[in-house]
Amino acid sequence: MIAPKSPPDTLLLEYFVPFRLNRLAETVSVNLSEIYRNQFGLEIPEWRVLVTVGQREECTAQLVASSTRMHKTRVSRAVASLEARNLVSRSVKRADGREMSLRLTREGRQMYADLVPLALHRESRLLSCLSRTERLAFLAALSKLEAALELRPDE
Repeated sequence: MIAPKSPPDTLLLEYFVPFRLNRLAETVSVNLSEIYRNQFGLEIPEWRVLVTVGQREECTAQLVASSTRMHKTRVSRAVASLEARNLVSRSVKRADGREMSLRLTREGRQMYADLVPLALHRESRLLSCLSRTERLAFLAALSKLEAALELRPDE
């Protein structure tokens, strides 16, 4: 969607790229949440924590917060919720007791294993509206934007 001609000092929100990216991200997130909310009883922060921890042997809440861009309070609440459901376990990582290591429990690993194929299928369905060439160009453009903003995959 290309913005129509307008005076140079006019911002048409519906054509403003940051707004469009945010709106698209929110819509995609809600679309994906149908899977993890309806089938697994997870909210967005819990999903993000589960998947971030699940792709690693273990990690810290700080890594989850930086890689998902969630506030540490939201991460803490999500971890507490997942721990209450016996999906994540916490243990002290350092001698000073301030940094906690997160790991998926057996039940958490099973949920992760059940959830990932469904999420990947949903991603595939979403991207299926693009040709292979368009998909590659879209992913390359996302990578360029992330690089321009100095956003690394792990933060």
